[in-house]
Amino acid sequence: MDPVVIPILVAALVVVFLVVSSVRVVPQARRYNIERFGRYRRTLQPGLNFVVPVADRINTKLDVREQVYSSDPKPVITEDNLVVNIDTVLYYQITDPRAAAYEVSDYLQAIDQLTVTTLRNVIGGMDLEETLTSREEINARLRTVLDDATGKWGIRVNRVEIKAIDPPHSIKEAMEKQMRAERDKRAAILHAEGERQAKILTAEGTKQSDILEAQGTQQAMILRADGEAQSVERVFQAVHRNNADPKILAYKYLETLPHLANSDNNTFWVIPGELTEAVRTVTTAFGDKSAAGVPGAGAGAGGAEAAPEGGETPGESGNGTPELEAGGPSALDAVAAAVEAAKEADAAVSEAKAEAEAASSTQAPKLNRKKPADDE
Repeated sequence: MDPVVIPILVAALVVVFLVVSSVRVVPQARRYNIERFGRYRRTLQPGLNFVVPVADRINTKLDVREQVYSSDPKPVITEDNLVVNIDTVLYYQITDPRAAAYEVSDYLQAIDQLTVTTLRNVIGGMDLEETLTSREEINARLRTVLDDATGKWGIRVNRVEIKAIDPPHSIKEAMEKQMRAERDKRAAILHAEGERQAKILTAEGTKQSDILEAQGTQQAMILRADGEAQSVERVFQAVHRNNADPKILAYKYLETLPHLANSDNNTFWVIPGELTEAVRTVTTAFGDKSAAGVPGAGAGAGGAEAAPEGGETPGESGNGTPELEAGGPSALDAVAAAVEAAKEADAAVSEAKAEAEAASSTQAPKLNRKKPADDE
């Protein structure tokens, strides 16, 4: 080989090596830190870049996309001296490749240790119940602390999430028993509340029913009393308007007496003091035959015997109270005789009413009442 060709080939190889060494292609979402003679020079951006061969070299290659880092479970002691294992998930992104490469030696380990110490500070001031129910608060406080600490490292912490909080097995069993007891308590309370509401509603319904029934009874009694009052008033007006004869009133009095003894509960019957007077009035009106066996009634058509000296009528005491003669008929016999007389008088009254109606229809000036003929 020609001695001149060899140096040319060597020079060509050196040129090719220098050209290849000076060209650097950086992929998307990557950053390369360049050092020149051991000192940081610049950070290569994605695309085609040129460097000084031999003098410049790539120190670190960094991925600037958001990344996920899941740490191992770390034991943490709560305020009530219970050890719980907590797993965390960290979402971070490199914002400054130079600081991430030169401000901290291993940013992942630094973030992991900072997360553990922050968790111990935060959860150390909470009890177990608060720790289990305050995940959002713990996440917010972790993110604040990590953002402040990792900002100078060129790293931004986007989110910090607690993946799991595992209390001891004995605490889990106690918590399950407590939850079961709480559920049983709530069920018993709800059942008691339901029974209470049912009893209240039942009592209110019974109360309303009793009130309505009492009001209905009250209205019925008022209407019945009003009806009886109107009936009595009409009878009273009819008696006064027609100027009823005392003999008719005495007859109605005797007609009412038998009804007093109709009840099955009556064990004795008191004879009114006015009985003899009523009987005498009726017998005087309808003759001596209807008053047979009645003390104080006369046998003639005049109706009563002449009174003896002293102004007393036979059969009466000095105070005017009727008495039965010794050996004469009893009080019950007198009542029976009065009832028979009332029956006989009923027919006469019916006849008198018929004559009165006939006289009214012919517009007679006055109603002449006829007395029944005395039995001879």
